[in-house]
Amino acid sequence: MAFAGKVWRLLVGIKDGLSLIFLLLFFSLLFAILTARPSPAQVRDGALLIELDGIVVEEKSQVDPFAALLSGKQPLGEYQVRDLVHAIDAAVEDDRVKAIVLDLSTFMGGGQVHLQEIGEALDRARAAKKPVLTHAIAYGDDAMQLAAHASEVWVDPLGGAMIAGPGGSRLYYAALLDNLNVNARVYKVGTYKSAVEPYSRDSMSPEARENYEQLYGALWEEWQANVKKARPKLDLDRVTKNPVEWVEGARGDLSKAAIDAGLVDKLGDKVAFGKRVAEIAGEDDWDPKPGSFAHTELDPWLADNPPETPGSTIGVVTIAGEIVDGDAGPGTAGGERIAELLDDALERDFKALVVRVDSPGGSVMASEQIRQAILRHKANKIPVAVSMANVAASGGYWVATPADRIFAEPETITGSIGIFAVIPTFERAAAEWGVTGDGVRTTPLSGQPDLISGFTPEVDAILQASIEDGYRDFITRVAQSRKLTPERVDEIGQGRVWDGGTARQIGLVDQYGGLDDALEWAAGKAGLEEGDWHAEYLGEEADGYNTLLAGMLTDDDGQARRGSASGGDLFAMVAQQQQAMLGQVEHDLAMLMEVKGMQAYCLECPTLPRVKAKAATSQGWLATVARFFTG
Repeated sequence: MAFAGKVWRLLVGIKDGLSLIFLLLFFSLLFAILTARPSPAQVRDGALLIELDGIVVEEKSQVDPFAALLSGKQPLGEYQVRDLVHAIDAAVEDDRVKAIVLDLSTFMGGGQVHLQEIGEALDRARAAKKPVLTHAIAYGDDAMQLAAHASEVWVDPLGGAMIAGPGGSRLYYAALLDNLNVNARVYKVGTYKSAVEPYSRDSMSPEARENYEQLYGALWEEWQANVKKARPKLDLDRVTKNPVEWVEGARGDLSKAAIDAGLVDKLGDKVAFGKRVAEIAGEDDWDPKPGSFAHTELDPWLADNPPETPGSTIGVVTIAGEIVDGDAGPGTAGGERIAELLDDALERDFKALVVRVDSPGGSVMASEQIRQAILRHKANKIPVAVSMANVAASGGYWVATPADRIFAEPETITGSIGIFAVIPTFERAAAEWGVTGDGVRTTPLSGQPDLISGFTPEVDAILQASIEDGYRDFITRVAQSRKLTPERVDEIGQGRVWDGGTARQIGLVDQYGGLDDALEWAAGKAGLEEGDWHAEYLGEEADGYNTLLAGMLTDDDGQARRGSASGGDLFAMVAQQQQAMLGQVEHDLAMLMEVKGMQAYCLECPTLPRVKAKAATSQGWLATVARFFTG
């Protein structure tokens, strides 16, 4: 018994010791999170430095801290457009800020609507006599859209700039699937619903080509008009219509070519650029290394300038990313999560609701779940407005149908009113390996659906009928919302994608404008006076984990350790594009193999920045295999 007592006391001691260790770790982690938050005390006189080492998004995605720590790299940098615009506007009114500096060396892009909003904020800063300076090693289309609004655009002498314009090729897998004896069963409604074409064709259909040409043509015209207005001396025709002649005229020196065409103003590495900023903003007394200058970084600046919250509240719910079933997100629009946010908000005294959409759609069930939750707010007799960002197509338009008024920008991509489903079956592949199916059926549906032996004609007919019924539901909702006949909606639907300008002309959109315009309209409809209301974003939480991870996952020089998504010259940009193509293969394969319910999804829409950037940094098995074979 004495021995057993000693063992018991030892076990209790071990338990108490482990408990104490875990308590210490817990409180240490809690202290680290609280102290890692950006502090207004870090704000000082000088430049507002915005290092866009990642992408611009509507809503930041959720970070898995354990996965980040295990990988040893920070998650892809994401910057909410409203934070950037607010930071720039706050700097305009603050005498401590002598200049606004954008470091675009590792910028990976953003949607056209978002970049235009930031550009307009930079224009307001310049109008208030605040210099705006940018620096990058290489400027692509997205970086150039921002840089065009700067007072001084700098590029590294070993870098350059190149404008490609929207468009390009996508991959088609029909022949590959045929060679693999995989039967991609396609169920769809919509002549222009080309989301399924990669699995059923070897090339773009004439209808899809017509739609792409109209859409990309409109987006390209808007991009050129905005950039030329911001930078009148830019010889854009020379850069885009005769790029070989333009580069050869500078004897292959891409930085000199960029200067000659007016894309950039000055050549210089980061040290030279920093010295120039120091002339305006002052020397950096805290860290006087070459190229340093007095500055305040974005996070402390935002902490020192929180949005004002006067008067009544207007709720804003964000639907960003693919719409999926379940509680996914933020950054992905989980139907259950967003519906729960909206239902919880029913108990709040919101005077109006604004739905901000930046989504290519997705699950029909999840889209309907969100739509019903929005209708429950509308039943409270409050104004409901929808503000479309870069993309509000397919399911992204489905969730917009309850709106009293829909706002979009000319560059917004919307429409894609159509439904599809793709299910792979493997009867041919199984037969080739000597596997066949046989059995007894009591009805035509017995044992169905059978992915190995294949579907019966009855199953195919039922699935197609279900898709057609879903499409009728879609056009009925749009017709009732937009006060159009179902026949007219069917005519402008059929899966066709529209730019915001055309969408307004055909009645899918009510008014040009951004989120601020939608908020002002909703406030007016709610009878609120100017300055007597504020917006509250549902589900927005502080990101202490992100800040803590940022501090832990840095190198000895304080630089973030990220994956392969780093900046570089134009050859590095080409390499990233190659990785993005491999990521597209991985994404397309997932769309085929992860059998889902009915999809109101705009696969043909230009890739969202988050998807594109994650594809470019893909370390998945498919990308690894592809890199092995391509060297």
